[in-house]
This record gives sequence, C-alpha cells and structure tokens, in this order.
Amino acid sequence: MDTIASLFSFITWPVSWVIVQFHKLYGAIFGPDTGWAWGLSIVSLVVLIRICLIPLFVKQIKSTRNMQALQPKMKAIQERYKSDKQRQSEEMMKLYKETGTNPLSSCLPILAQSPFFFALYHVLAGIANGKTIGVINQPLLESAQKAHIVGAPLAAKFMDSASKVESLGASLTDVRVVTAIMIVMMSASQFFTQRQLMTKNVDLTVKTPFMQQQKMLMYVFPVMFAVMGINFPVGVLVYWLTTNVWTMGQQMYVINQNPTPGSKAQEHYLDRLIKSVNAHGEVRGKKRRTIVQAIVAKGPDRNDNERKFITGLSKQGYAAQADGSVVKSDTALLEAEGAAPKRQQPKRQTKAQRQAGAVQQDDAAAKTSLTKDAAETSDAAPAEKQAAPQDAKPKQDTKPKQGKPTAGQARAKSGQRKGQQRPKHPTKK
Repeated sequence: MDTIASLFSFITWPVSWVIVQFHKLYGAIFGPDTGWAWGLSIVSLVVLIRICLIPLFVKQIKSTRNMQALQPKMKAIQERYKSDKQRQSEEMMKLYKETGTNPLSSCLPILAQSPFFFALYHVLAGIANGKTIGVINQPLLESAQKAHIVGAPLAAKFMDSASKVESLGASLTDVRVVTAIMIVMMSASQFFTQRQLMTKNVDLTVKTPFMQQQKMLMYVFPVMFAVMGINFPVGVLVYWLTTNVWTMGQQMYVINQNPTPGSKAQEHYLDRLIKSVNAHGEVRGKKRRTIVQAIVAKGPDRNDNERKFITGLSKQGYAAQADGSVVKSDTALLEAEGAAPKRQQPKRQTKAQRQAGAVQQDDAAAKTSLTKDAAETSDAAPAEKQAAPQDAKPKQDTKPKQGKPTAGQARAKSGQRKGQQRPKHPTKK
C-alpha cells in the first residue's frame, strides 16, 4: 500500500494544504490538538472532493442506465455471433458508438477519487512515522499525533503492534475496537449502497448477465473493503466511511427523483406524482412535467408502471397531455370506472342457425319481389284502360297467367332446403 501511495505523491501537497486549511477553521472551535478538529478536516476534504465529482457521478448514472437499456441488444449480438468473437466485439463497439454509451463511465467517480485517497494515505503514513509531509510542518505533525478519535490515534491501524500504538499515546484494545467498528460500518454502507441500486433502481423486467454481475459485486465489494480496512489508518477509515455515506445519500436522492424506467423506484415515484396531482390539480415542477411528457410520448410502448400511472390519473378524473400537463376529463373518469358502454362482439351461430337464417332471407326476398310485381301490375292497369277503345270488349283469357316461379316458391312447392340434398336411403324409396 505504501508503494502505491508513493506513486501519487505529486498530489500530496494539495491534499495536505486542504486539510491544514480546514484544521485552522475547526481548531479555532474545538481546539487544534483534538480529534474533532483533525477528523472534521478529513470529512470536509471528502465533501469537497465529492462536490467536484458530481458531474462525473451524473455521467455514471446515465452510463449505467444506458448499459441496462442495451442489455437485450447486447445479448442478441452475443447469441448471433457466438462463434465469431472478433465480429462480436466489433458489433458491441458499434452499438456503444451509435448510442453514445461508454462502459467505463460507471467507474469514473472511483477512478477520479483514487489519487486523493492514496495521497491522504501517504499523508497519514507520514504522520504515523513522525515525518513532515506536504505543508504539514513539525508543529502540525505533533498536533496530529496527539489527535485521537474516540481513543484511537489518527494514524493508528488495526494491525499495528502494541509498542507502536503506545508510542502514539493509546492502547491496542482501543485502537482495534474503534477500527473494527469503523471497518464494519464502512463495509455495511458499501453493501447497502449496492443493494439499494439492485433492489430499487433496476428494471426487473429485463434479466441479463449485467444484473447478475451487479448482484455479485454487491457481496464482493464489502468483503474486499473489510480485508483492506485492517491495513488502513484511522484517518483513512474516516475518509472512506464518509465517502460511502455520501455515495449512499447521493444515490438515494437520484433514485427517488429520477428512477430507472421499469423499476420499483419508478413505481413509487409515479404513485407520489399521482397523489401530488390529486392534491394540487396540476403537475408541479418542470422535471415532473418532463417525465409525464416522456410517458405520454411512449404511447403503447409504456411499461407496466407507466400504464398504471395513466390509469391512476384516469381514476382521479385527469388526462395526461403531450406537453406534460394534466386536464380534467370526465370521459377518462367514466372509462376508468367502466361506465362507458363497451363494444360487444356478435355471438357465433351454429350451422343450423345459419341455414335457417339463409332460408328466411330468401323468403323475405321472394315476398319483396312479389310485392314489387303486384305494384307494377296495378300501376300498368290504368294505362291499358286508357289506351284501349271504349267500345271494345276486353278479352278474357281462359288460361290463368303463369309467371316464372321464384326461388322461394320453388322451394316451398318442393319442400326441399337450399343446397345439395342428401340421397334417400334405399329402403325408403
């Protein structure tokens, strides 16, 4: 660890300068030789670094979401080019380029703060060995060696010998109890942070190897920090515990305010949004309107949480608009309550019912034809009377007029149904 820390000695001076500036502030309040002054200086260093890393954290969140959204496409590429690893890699890089996704972006915050971590370790190791380092001169070195955090010196480690701990003015029991508690808290905060990400902010409808990998890291990281923690000075444990708590709180805020689509966090967020709309009658906040606008624009591609959100608005009598706002809608309320009439499908008829209906239609057509013929005959009779001479006697036909029988009459006389007839049994002839 000392060898790795020496590689980042170039950043030791700015890190030590920042710690000294904060120590002047807290030393005036709590006393320059107290653990509160030096401990809060390290905590303030962490806060300052994490504030500077917020843009990288935002980029990490976006990259993680893009990776989650690309998992189905990545899996399809892996199955398609299973036997050609080179083509598989080319297609993966092409997919990353088209979507603007960088797989390494999720590691940027950790990589960016690593130099500060090792620089701080280098500073605390110098304090433990009684060496001035950076802007920490001899008076500041003596003050730092006197500083104790709950009975443990700032530069003491869990694995230090009893003689070394006694030279720092403390007992080995106090050092190991304090460092053990801090190591457990550091590992627990790391586990909770990763678990919070896996259980609340992951699209549960997509099962991919990426999720299995994240689940594995949820258990690997805490164990790794616990093993490494026994070689960290108390001041470094303060640094790492503070950065873990900051990450946990920052992630909790992001999950609550900008959850991943399809996750449990999105379901809870949309439930809160429905309650807010019901209380105020509108969507408050530009960010919320942007989310509603995105849900409306998806149309049929909405996930279960988003469809539930639209239905929930309808039950409250609201309809979401394309601009992200909501309006009162009685139609949406009726549809949600089931009061609107539903379109009913016609019942399916049996073969006998269809044949009977066809016969009825033919009979109706025959009656209509007879009625039409009778009407034409009655209209033509007066015209014939006018055209005939008045003194001429009308001829009487002894034979009745025989018109062409209609299809209905023919069937009525024969008593047979339409279509091909079944031959009679030989015994009934």
